[in-house]
Amino acid sequence: MKKYTLESVVGVFVVVGILCVGYMTVKLGKVSLFGDDYYTLRALFNSVSGLRVGSAVEIHGIEVGEVDHLTIDAEKQMAVVDLKIRKGIKVSDDATASIKTSGLIGDKYVSIDPGGSGEVLKPGGTILDTNSPVDIEELIGKYAFGDVNKNSKKEGK
Repeated sequence: MKKYTLESVVGVFVVVGILCVGYMTVKLGKVSLFGDDYYTLRALFNSVSGLRVGSAVEIHGIEVGEVDHLTIDAEKQMAVVDLKIRKGIKVSDDATASIKTSGLIGDKYVSIDPGGSGEVLKPGGTILDTNSPVDIEELIGKYAFGDVNKNSKKEGK
């Protein structure tokens, strides 16, 4: 009788352990089992340097989604960023998407100014007004080697 009790206790611990591993896999892997609570928008950029799949999407400093996919539109010669936005968040067709840096040398993320005077974008819609990231290395290189003054003098003539 004692043998079956010990085996039962071990069995329960194994089942609980498997359930815990499954739960953590779903949570940490950001897998959705019962449908998505997100919709997709698209934005076209000249450059998406440093942006990665899984990077945050923020509106007014609050994370509302993530970068889902990065591709190139060969016809327009632009980078295409697919954004997963939480349902219930409204973005207008006059919205502006910018790629920004978290901190001085932190990760890149997409910041959206949602607009407000236009029509609300439907799932699969495209944000047309975008700003590519500032290349800090290029700016530091220009400043370090004096190209900033040379370019400003050329523009002034």
